[in-house]
Amino acid sequence: MTDGWIAVVKRDCPTCLLVEPVLHELAAAGALTVYSQDDPGFPSGLPVVDDRELEVSWRLQVETVPTLLRVKGGVEVERTVGWLRESWVSLTGVADLGPGLPEHRPGCGSRSVEWGVEQELERRYGDRVLTSRTVELADLEDEVEAAYARGWSDGLPVVPPTEQRVLAMLAGTSRRPTDVVAVVPPDLVPCTVEKVAVNAVLAGCLPEHLPVVLAAVEAACTDGFNMHGVLATTFPAGPVVVVNGPIRRAIGMNSGGNALGQGNRANATIGRALQLVVRNVGGGRPGEVDRATQGQPGKYSYCFAEAEEDSPFEPLAVSRGVEGSALTVFAGSGSWPVVDQLSRTPESLARSFAAALRTVAHPKLVIGIDAMLVVSPEHGRVLRDAGWDRTRLLAELEELLALPGSELVRGAGGMAEGLPPAALGRSDADALIPKFRPGGLLLVHAGGTAGLFSTVIPGWVSGPGGSEPTTVPIEGA
Repeated sequence: MTDGWIAVVKRDCPTCLLVEPVLHELAAAGALTVYSQDDPGFPSGLPVVDDRELEVSWRLQVETVPTLLRVKGGVEVERTVGWLRESWVSLTGVADLGPGLPEHRPGCGSRSVEWGVEQELERRYGDRVLTSRTVELADLEDEVEAAYARGWSDGLPVVPPTEQRVLAMLAGTSRRPTDVVAVVPPDLVPCTVEKVAVNAVLAGCLPEHLPVVLAAVEAACTDGFNMHGVLATTFPAGPVVVVNGPIRRAIGMNSGGNALGQGNRANATIGRALQLVVRNVGGGRPGEVDRATQGQPGKYSYCFAEAEEDSPFEPLAVSRGVEGSALTVFAGSGSWPVVDQLSRTPESLARSFAAALRTVAHPKLVIGIDAMLVVSPEHGRVLRDAGWDRTRLLAELEELLALPGSELVRGAGGMAEGLPPAALGRSDADALIPKFRPGGLLLVHAGGTAGLFSTVIPGWVSGPGGSEPTTVPIEGA
């Protein structure tokens, strides 16, 4: 850029018309370059650079016209938008600009940020070059039905991933489209940032959701989480995504009322995008590698934010050693509520939690299956007022859930299900056995502020051959 002042204007802007005499003053006072977005003859009487192709506006990241910039050493050092006499005088050093004009008028939107135009400019001038195959549709072919026909859908309609939409999605991250995020099971296909962006478009995500989707794909495709096993089991497991840190609020995630339900775009589409990556990139389709006997609705999308405000616990990710914006992926099945509307002490409430948690998978199956307990704010208040934190509640639950082997062995209680006698490992049948392995019970705080209900999300098999909850930072958040 040439040193001096740069003005970006368009005739179709009342404020640009208003400042036309000011531009003449600046041209007489120093080096001024004017770029016009819609009419190379405007402003009249000045040398104007034709920017109807909007390349300069796009490269300067102009969002509002008029925009006035000061360039020194070929580098922008200052800018102001709209008309504010004080700002224009400060930027140019020219006193008494625009006598007779009002002190301030807001500008108009730049043509370069209009919907569709911005994406086209990114395609034309940006350094993000898509490598995905382009699928040509017939003029009369319906885009949504075409996605169904090609197997790209999870059963619900998807957003057609046009080149413009994918480029707009990629603007949500600074990572290169060709960077490999993960190798996606079950087909072990390398998945690039671009492929994640395609599926994020399909899912209905916004660009600001993309960093969370990328982190979720990364976490779910680790050996520890074992996405292949989660798919292949006949148990109704699927990835549950819990988001922590500032990004929750930045992208408008729901951690309050109905946090585990429908209605919030970020919650719904982030979880769905992860599942579509597994389906469309990794090949994890129901009836093929996905062998769930019955499945559960969370296999569409299972994603929510933790309510860190007023929580009795430190955030889940922090408890697992990751500060800031982060997420945890947990192999969970369908949720069920824990109702306790009478407990006013943490001791009583913990007993209700323990009674519900004992039934995870089966009351007589222990250690092999993890669980997540989502504590609601009203239940959380009982714990917080008593000074119970995560460590205190987990210790209480561990004690309450230590069960005698005589109650867990096969045949006890008239139920064939249970532990084989040899699994008890000692002759004393009344030895206490923990319900969960160390670290196998996760605590999360979420939900609306009214309602004395919490939620249990049973997990899948833990340990070797099973799934480990996996926590990763959200890059760029």
